[in-house]
Amino acid sequence: MAPFLVLAVIAVLAGGLHALIFKPSRLQTEDNEEPFYVASLDSIFERHLRWRTNLPRVTPFYAVKCNNDASVLRMMSALDTGFDCASKVEIQQMLSLGVTPDKIIYAHTTKPLSHIKYAGTHGVDMMTFDSEEELLKISLSHAKAKLVLRIAVDDSASKVRLSSKFGARLESVGKLLGCAGELGLEVIGVSFHVGSGCTESLPFQQAITDARRVFDMGNLLGFQMRLLDIGGGFSAIESFQQKFEEFSEVINRTLDELFPPDSGVQVIAEPGRYYVESAFTLAVNVIAKRVVESREQRYRSVIWGPTCCSYDKVTNSCWIPELHVGDWLLIDNMGAYSVSSSSDFNGFERAHIYPVVTAETWHTLNLSDIYDIRQ
Repeated sequence: MAPFLVLAVIAVLAGGLHALIFKPSRLQTEDNEEPFYVASLDSIFERHLRWRTNLPRVTPFYAVKCNNDASVLRMMSALDTGFDCASKVEIQQMLSLGVTPDKIIYAHTTKPLSHIKYAGTHGVDMMTFDSEEELLKISLSHAKAKLVLRIAVDDSASKVRLSSKFGARLESVGKLLGCAGELGLEVIGVSFHVGSGCTESLPFQQAITDARRVFDMGNLLGFQMRLLDIGGGFSAIESFQQKFEEFSEVINRTLDELFPPDSGVQVIAEPGRYYVESAFTLAVNVIAKRVVESREQRYRSVIWGPTCCSYDKVTNSCWIPELHVGDWLLIDNMGAYSVSSSSDFNGFERAHIYPVVTAETWHTLNLSDIYDIRQ
């Protein structure tokens, strides 16, 4: 049996291990055990520049649900992106930061009536739908909405598949568009999502082709179809580093063929993970240790979060050097769905976030206008 080590750390999720970046004297006290994130705003800026280079026709609408920390949202606002919101609270958060309603898409196909009404009252008109029931709710609460029909696409090449929950099948599109027309609602475009962690470029090509068919159907029914939303799921770390460029080439080529620049169609996307995954590093403290068997210098380890609850297991197997209570681990690539999905279960505090930025980025984006930070 290989040496086995069980550790308890203040953490909920895990990425790669990294070197310690803070002075040990500041950390190695009994009063400094709480976890914290270091958020690199420069990393977000670099990802944005890469997006603009590779997908110049596609305007990003950042997915707020991926990481709703205020420092991230202010950074995305400084980059002049749009925002994909999935609830009334997310819309409120963006409006409170000065984002104008035209830069928000309410991109959830199952919305509470009160949330739809709130969006309408505050001028957020763009929203998605994929069923007749959703159309009926929108007609009652926000009849002037500008609707985007979400279609189901092939997501079999993705790690996280979404089309079993969201998106209308192509065979039902005609009926849905007819229903929207009967209700006097305005449909302006089509959206899709190929799933997170997509490993092949063909699904993007096929999804854009399917969207073209729906555009044509909508135009024939009298709708002025003018918006294409190619969704999210983009990544650029580890095995996906080259995939982003590959996917971009396929997306650009298919867009130019089916939605050429002179068509007047606006193209947007809903990236979340792409922007923030590598921007956050999580620092966690080892608060407990149990050695099952000890012989070698490296141990096949199980790492738990502080609650040790069944869903707070960080990893089943991770080879690391022997650690001791009070040691610190830095975990890379912790920006996506870690902050937004963390909890205070058992009374453990959520990790504090320390945003950092270089002077060059600060001045380039004139961040003093949107951050209450003294230089």
